[in-house]
Amino acid sequence: MTDAVVAARWQFAFTIMFHYLFPVLTMGLGVLIAVLKTIELRTGNRQYGVAARFWARIFAITFATGVVTGIPMEFQFGTNWARFSHYAGPVVGQTLFMEGVFAFFAESSFLGVFLFAERRVSPGIHWLSSVMVGLGAVVSGFFIVATNAWMQHPVGYQVAGNRVELTSLWALLSNPFVRWQYPHVISGSLITASMVMAGTGAFYLLARRHEESGRVFVRVGVVAGAIFSVLTLFPTGAFSGENVTRYQPAKTAAMEGLFKTQEGAPLAIIGMPDRDKQDLMDPIVVPEVLSYLAYGNFRARVTGLNDIPADLQPPVEIVYYAYHIMVGLGMMFIAILTAAIFLLWRGTLFARRGMLWLLMLATPFPYIANEAGWTVAEVGRQPWAVYGLQRVAAASSTNVTAGMTYFTLFGFMGLYLVVGLLYLVLFFRIVERGPGSEDLDAPVGPLGTGAAVAKVHS
Repeated sequence: MTDAVVAARWQFAFTIMFHYLFPVLTMGLGVLIAVLKTIELRTGNRQYGVAARFWARIFAITFATGVVTGIPMEFQFGTNWARFSHYAGPVVGQTLFMEGVFAFFAESSFLGVFLFAERRVSPGIHWLSSVMVGLGAVVSGFFIVATNAWMQHPVGYQVAGNRVELTSLWALLSNPFVRWQYPHVISGSLITASMVMAGTGAFYLLARRHEESGRVFVRVGVVAGAIFSVLTLFPTGAFSGENVTRYQPAKTAAMEGLFKTQEGAPLAIIGMPDRDKQDLMDPIVVPEVLSYLAYGNFRARVTGLNDIPADLQPPVEIVYYAYHIMVGLGMMFIAILTAAIFLLWRGTLFARRGMLWLLMLATPFPYIANEAGWTVAEVGRQPWAVYGLQRVAAASSTNVTAGMTYFTLFGFMGLYLVVGLLYLVLFFRIVERGPGSEDLDAPVGPLGTGAAVAKVHS
């Protein structure tokens, strides 16, 4: 693999992992805002409306930052990955266009109604705008995941010369790989949003500020988080893993550090893969469980790396450790949120400072778990850009040098550092100001400024 290809991979990896920090929150947060508005509409409890407007401000700055950081990736398809664009563009261009329509038009339009028009529309229309924001977020996410699923498992295409052409849009959208990959991604996003919400509520309760809103945040966050942390494990994670085993046996072998094909393959809990010795060092395994999870049979035969050509194997160590980080954190989320649900049921959660500290300090970990999951998906697909059809080495541009790419990569790093710091400043200013402020949570005007406008005109 040439230096230019390696540089292009580093640039795309950095830009996409930084970008994903934002949609992983908005996809789940849009749904939770709709839930808060629904509860307000059904119960008449205005505290849930205050909570919805507070999180809409967080959603707005996160959505805007996600848009800004997502645009450079679109350009990279033409600059660094021109041969991929020429080869696969007739297919992936369909879903990327659909994502743009939902993300930039539908979602942003309804977000504008929700933020700026509460006093100008009926309560039902305002509620509907929150639902459409949540729906737009998860539907736009579907088109991105469908694009990725096609690269993982190509369907609905035909090869025409030196490129592929789409033969069935329905086959692309109903790809068997996307059926469980997409729910798994959305579950991960909802865990992230839930734990950010619960962690923020825990902060308010610990600081003894905005305690009524803090209780709402914690209650909604831990309930939603507990539900989706379980769903991320089963069925979405389990069946997504079955798809990986069926269509990408090399990725499964790397995820589990399985170097030798065997019947009754064990599930690795802990261990260190050693490619030189072709073995998992110091392992703790559960006998036969991998065979059962992959094929529903404890004695099923699971393909190991020894039966896969070396040039078709992904980087084992990266895939293995990323997978185990994802799974380990997922189990931690289940433990924390299940304990929080129990304390909520007992009516003691809001007074348990230890658990509130745990909820607040756990807030960053869903981001790590989601990034680790995407690392498994993308690095585990190597050496393919489109699985079985086009290698990464054949997908890059031929007229872009490594030096050019590293120069722009360092530029992105500097720019994204500024963008990231600005986002954190805005995020913490919103949290510091808190929910329920008249000038921010008034239901009219840009981010609340209409409260003053309303007073002037009254």
